[in-house]
Amino acid sequence: MNALTTVAEPGVVLIVDDTPDNLALLSDALNDAGYMVLVALDGLSALNRIERRRPDLILLDAMMPGLDGFETCRRIKAQPQSADIPVLFMTALTESCHVVQGFEVGGSDYVTKPIQIDEVLARVAAHLRTSRILHSARAASQPVAALSLNDEPASQVLSARFQLTGREVEVLRWVACGKTNRDIGTILDLSPRTVNKHLEHVYIKLGVETRTAATSVVLSAMTEHRRT
Repeated sequence: MNALTTVAEPGVVLIVDDTPDNLALLSDALNDAGYMVLVALDGLSALNRIERRRPDLILLDAMMPGLDGFETCRRIKAQPQSADIPVLFMTALTESCHVVQGFEVGGSDYVTKPIQIDEVLARVAAHLRTSRILHSARAASQPVAALSLNDEPASQVLSARFQLTGREVEVLRWVACGKTNRDIGTILDLSPRTVNKHLEHVYIKLGVETRTAATSVVLSAMTEHRRT
């Protein structure tokens, strides 16, 4: 087994795809990597599945008949019990508008079709590690509240360390709280496109590519700051 498929702490992964061949390919790969795998053929079945057994991560096909992946993700993120589950979109739609749409509804990342198994396993492992870091921080009473809107020292630390503007810090705080671009736009009176533009700059300055990775970097920075 190569390094990309090694999983120290297996988790529960829900695969949502209306193509049986994709389900079989991903299920076999994830099973071999040590994960417990749940499957659903459509969005509504996925929502029912989540109610019965909460997965640690969801691989979600963007384009499905009926309830598509974007609306399915939106509903997942609207429920408190499932809002913090990382969702990785699987899509052949690589145009920027579709990528942005996936992030706007709460997606953590995306992989392109045709599926590359090593890439999927690497991204699944990375997002599960980040998710566990966030859960551990909350359990240790070091939640994302460290980035609360009234925490001026936190603002100064983030701004100085990563050369973030005041607006970029505000956007990053709400990203760390799990808000979508649309939610952040409403809160800060910005358009989702403007929020996305700020996020692009934040990702460059933090050296990351996703919302989850940005949150992890910020939590690590704040934890390190408290220890000094």
